[in-house]
Amino acid sequence: MSRKRRHAGRRVVLDPIYGNHKIGKFINKVMIDGKKQIAQRIVYDALTRLSEMVNEPVLDAFEKVLKQAAPLMEVKSRRVGGSTYQVPVDVSPDRGYSLAVRWLINNSRAKTGKPFYIRLSEELVDTYNKVGSTIKKREEAHKMAEANKAFSHFRW
Repeated sequence: MSRKRRHAGRRVVLDPIYGNHKIGKFINKVMIDGKKQIAQRIVYDALTRLSEMVNEPVLDAFEKVLKQAAPLMEVKSRRVGGSTYQVPVDVSPDRGYSLAVRWLINNSRAKTGKPFYIRLSEELVDTYNKVGSTIKKREEAHKMAEANKAFSHFRW
């Protein structure tokens, strides 16, 4: 067992408009080269478009998107007796949120031809409707965990 103490974590930064810490973290993940004003404008425009397209308040729609994008299971490599096994493990809520945000932003950046806030809002709407590349990534993680269920006894 480690002798080090667990890191307590950082203070959560609230976003200025909605006062939500998850939107604040989302803005920080979108931000490139410390340009927070631009990241805030992108995220707020995308959230406004999401709200208009699904006819739901911004915070409720965003929470639903994150809940649908976050995986419940994932696989981790575990070395046992000279062999490496992909062992399925449960995903903590914090890690699930982190993966969901990463997948949403990376899949939005992978698309081309439109401004980023439009691509991000389209990805958010697709995830809200349970289609699109973020949901595909989540289902892929669940399939891997299901396929390697036989190695779950190596979890310890």
